Amino acid sequence: MIDRRVGADPPLQDQYGELLRNSSDEICMKKRDQRTGIIGECELPLIDLGGLMSCDERKKRECVAAIAKASSEWGFFQVVNHGISQQLLEEMRREQMKVFQMPFEKKASCGLLNDSYRWGNPKATSSKQFSWSEAFHVPLTKISERACYGEFTSLREVMEQFAASMSKLARLLAGVLAENLGQPRTAFDEICNDDTCFLRLNRYPKCEITPDMIGLIPHTDSDFLTILYQDQVGGLQLMKDSKWVAVKPHREALIVNIGDLFQAWSNNEYKSVEHKVMANGKMERYSIAYFLCPSYDSLIGSCKEPSLYKKFTFGEFRKQVQEDVKKTGQKIGLPRFLL
Repeated sequence: MIDRRVGADPPLQDQYGELLRNSSDEICMKKRDQRTGIIGECELPLIDLGGLMSCDERKKRECVAAIAKASSEWGFFQVVNHGISQQLLEEMRREQMKVFQMPFEKKASCGLLNDSYRWGNPKATSSKQFSWSEAFHVPLTKISERACYGEFTSLREVMEQFAASMSKLARLLAGVLAENLGQPRTAFDEICNDDTCFLRLNRYPKCEITPDMIGLIPHTDSDFLTILYQDQVGGLQLMKDSKWVAVKPHREALIVNIGDLFQAWSNNEYKSVEHKVMANGKMERYSIAYFLCPSYDSLIGSCKEPSLYKKFTFGEFRKQVQEDVKKTGQKIGLPRFLL
């Protein structure tokens, strides 16, 4: 049983408890706990991006091949020598922590970071749809606006540098993966812009009420690719060979994963893999994700024929996802667009 005397900020416990009360006692939680078991811990393929800058053509080819192989077999990989300084990453982490340390009422009402604060899952109708986390979800177009930062003036400069560095890295990797399939490296330069690309700052408070609380529910990303900077607490899990495996953090690496749009564009050559985050009972967890997205009217077609998917725009994809979540409580995604 949940001890409802334990306080929480934000009030995640209150929302979760309400979902349990609206379901059949706590049976749904117990059933979900049975599904959260993992089979071992994995180290994602580790790729040294220094090979892309090498004068040795063999090393370049090996690096490209490693990126493509990991994108096909895992849908996830981690990169070192990625060009983003450790100093910048640590500064961004410190600034992020300052923001999340504000009282809940202030975060929810002050309009900080484009008024993008969210917590839990207001659309959840059962405990299995609930996420024990809070986040700011900021479009790149808003990152330079002074009005977004309020009293957190030191965050603006750091966040601008961080976003620019992540954007550069995302476009480099997307170009490498496009070229590997015989397409130009510039394939996504025109359709991906700051209007739809965004950063998400995440905090997963420690959760003492159950050891199996989901911090972010199982999902695939609705973009081309995502780059994640996480701390060393752990909690990220991905589906590999029909089993959940926990990802072992690597202090110097950034994590990259393929999104739904890249899977469709590559005609299933690259895989968008289901993943989730588990909350920690003793420590809070922080991460920052960069999402490489196209404009809403961009047509997503497969790069080779015969195509497995019908053509669709990013706007149509998002709309379908939102409709499915509203009707069924979960994302369906790419299967909706299969021919």
